[in-house]
Amino acid sequence: MWELRSASFWRAIFAEFFATLFYVFFGLGASLRWAPGPLQVLQVAMAFGLALATLVQAVGHISGAHVNPAVTFAFLVGSQMSLLRALCYMAAQLLGAVAGAAVLYSVTPPAVRGNLALNTLHPGVSVGQATTVEIFLTLQFVLCIFATYDERRNGRLGSVALAVGFSLTLGHLFGMYYTGAGMNPARSFAPAILTRNFTNHWVYWVGPIIGGGLGSLLYDFLLFPRLKSVSERLSILKGARPSDPNGQPEGTGEPVELKTQAL
Repeated sequence: MWELRSASFWRAIFAEFFATLFYVFFGLGASLRWAPGPLQVLQVAMAFGLALATLVQAVGHISGAHVNPAVTFAFLVGSQMSLLRALCYMAAQLLGAVAGAAVLYSVTPPAVRGNLALNTLHPGVSVGQATTVEIFLTLQFVLCIFATYDERRNGRLGSVALAVGFSLTLGHLFGMYYTGAGMNPARSFAPAILTRNFTNHWVYWVGPIIGGGLGSLLYDFLLFPRLKSVSERLSILKGARPSDPNGQPEGTGEPVELKTQAL
């Protein structure tokens, strides 16, 4: 429980709340229909991708810029953060998403709000197909995050923020035709709460969570394994206080999970 006494811990929690609020506000806002006609998929995909890239650049060094319960779950599966931190991140992300959607709702004319860009299945797409799509969308996204955040990877090229943003954009360019491209339970949860519409909502939790977990297992245990013992992994999950090379407890309270670096 030492993390609860750490100022950096609470800064990270606030960063997740703040970042998810802005992510949902700008992403959903760009998805609203202001004029008749088909939804501009490229516009929506780019808006979500650029929003995330901006937030990775802004708060990645503070909290890791997860902005997504499925990403946080992936880091938890990979034993890169404590269970306490993961639960607090997820709570902050959900609250931030609802707050962002509420602000958007309040500043948008009633005629434009619609369903507030609620994720829905395309007609003809079954819940099984939709769940599979969400798994694949989130799997590629988490793989990109793990690869670009990996501090063991020497000679990283380009911008981490843009790489993550483009991965999210890719998911939207494909997934919007099937499921509306959830990829983030917090993003799907916020409009569902405000519109009180939870039809097939479980798809947008089960798919991303499974995809995130699979992405973590695939990268950390198969593609680029982390050589940690079971005891080391359990220690991280329990939130054991990090020690310096001499074995003495440190007082920095820095997060266990990987941080982004804008290159």
